[in-house]
Amino acid sequence: MHPHNLLSDQPTHLTQEQADTLVENPHTKLIRIISPPHFRSQLFLQQEDEWVMVLQGEGVLEIAGAPVQIGPGDSLLIPAGTPHRVVDTSAEPACIWLALHMHAGNPIAGDRE
Repeated sequence: MHPHNLLSDQPTHLTQEQADTLVENPHTKLIRIISPPHFRSQLFLQQEDEWVMVLQGEGVLEIAGAPVQIGPGDSLLIPAGTPHRVVDTSAEPACIWLALHMHAGNPIAGDRE
């Protein structure tokens, strides 16, 4: 078992976000996202809650129409069904995020019937 540094292995000259799944099970998915400079995403409207945290750089999100700026160490929870998008990201250093998608449901409850 060897540690993995989430700030290493940064690609150069990105034109789209790079998303790497770090951990996944039926109810959660943890993703490292590296955004290119001044990135703007499509609008997302997800069925699961999403917790995001900036590891490096800065980003501006639009959440339910309101801008939210976040930087290193900042995190927030975006509830399921909340429209959101990335509207800008830093160029130097590159913006690196963690995104944790949490699916609803309890698989054990269904097994008790």
